[in-house]
Amino acid sequence: MKILISVDMEGIAGVTCWDDVDDTKPAYERFRKVMTDEVNAAVEGALEGGATDVLVNDSHDRMRNVLIEELHPKAELVSGYPKPLGMMCGVDASVDLAFLIGYHAKAGTPEAILDHTWSSSRVYALHINGQELGETGLCAALAGHFGVAVALVTGDRAVTEEAQALLGPDLQTVAVKDAYGRSSARCLSHREAHARVRTTAQAAVGGPWPKPLAIEPPISVGIQFMTSLHAENAAALPGAQRVSGRRVDWVGEDVTMAYRGMLAMLALA
Repeated sequence: MKILISVDMEGIAGVTCWDDVDDTKPAYERFRKVMTDEVNAAVEGALEGGATDVLVNDSHDRMRNVLIEELHPKAELVSGYPKPLGMMCGVDASVDLAFLIGYHAKAGTPEAILDHTWSSSRVYALHINGQELGETGLCAALAGHFGVAVALVTGDRAVTEEAQALLGPDLQTVAVKDAYGRSSARCLSHREAHARVRTTAQAAVGGPWPKPLAIEPPISVGIQFMTSLHAENAAALPGAQRVSGRRVDWVGEDVTMAYRGMLAMLALA
């Protein structure tokens, strides 16, 4: 059984502010270690549940955060940026399940640590076929394109509730912290967070599994930008339609093409 683990950083236990996840700040090196330990807990649980092949995809910022020298020896690591399908690099029809570890809530979510959708400086909201999605939903949709279900989501309480509402009651979740605001939270100790992630990952492999998130094509990706200038620049993408001062839509033949269109609009913005 093959498991893809996509690991972000904002939802890791103990992370509460941008300094914790910014590689130019002193706290970052400390939280790289914390991030690696938490993903190792998910790897251990997956293996205990019966997984035979575990691929970890580093999904935060420039995607070079996980310490490979401390990664579980039975896991492999996808590191670096850019890479195909970004946060879901490695997903294909050979993958049985996906885990999203250390994720955060979509932009605008109250009482959520570092809530944002892809870019806190450019994106106000992301819509796929009219439904607002965060990074959890977008990654689940990319996995669903290949018939792969997301079986486990960890992060703060807000993202676990967001994921549960989208993916259903069979989704396993672990809330490693409860936010008081955007940069303050009540956090589990690392030992307790690791124990819960490990046991829940084991349970997630055993099932029952959620259904893959299937979105019928064609896929419209709509980005509501922070400023009208962002939208003006993004509208230069061939096929893009500027539908309001700050929103631009683009249609792709499937989720993977819509994802590429989103990246192109963000790059232009």
